[in-house]
Amino acid sequence: MIRIQRILVPIDFSEHSQYALQYAAEIAQQLGAKLTLLHIVEPIAYPADWGFSQVGLVDLEKELIDTATSELEKITQELRAKGIQVDFEVHSGARASDEIVQFAKEHNVDIISIGTHGRSGLEHFLFGSTTERVLRKAPCPVLAVRLPEYLNKENAGESD
Repeated sequence: MIRIQRILVPIDFSEHSQYALQYAAEIAQQLGAKLTLLHIVEPIAYPADWGFSQVGLVDLEKELIDTATSELEKITQELRAKGIQVDFEVHSGARASDEIVQFAKEHNVDIISIGTHGRSGLEHFLFGSTTERVLRKAPCPVLAVRLPEYLNKENAGESD
């Protein structure tokens, strides 16, 4: 029997990840599963000649972590008000896809609900896809969620 008790939702606060959260919240509510929201602050590296000091980068990372924590606290309160079990974590220091996969392994996640931008062509080549890397490496099923307007574009033969 398949049981979904722990749902991981990587969230970068984009419209795409918010939509994936809506799916996950609905599933969690129906199944009585617990949601964990995970935000990753990826490493920041700038060439030395850009004038950023190491102290400035540390301050920037701390600010990003603090902002993410504040936003996740708000989202968590809203979900709890709907009766959904939810917690969150903010991680930093590694590539988002690696952190997501590692978290899923360490916490025995049953399913990952992740937003996808649906990039293709040059944009996909240049930026890659966190969702694609998670799909390839995840220790559990992955629900890749796209915004409805992207699905409608593809069905109409348009590209992103």
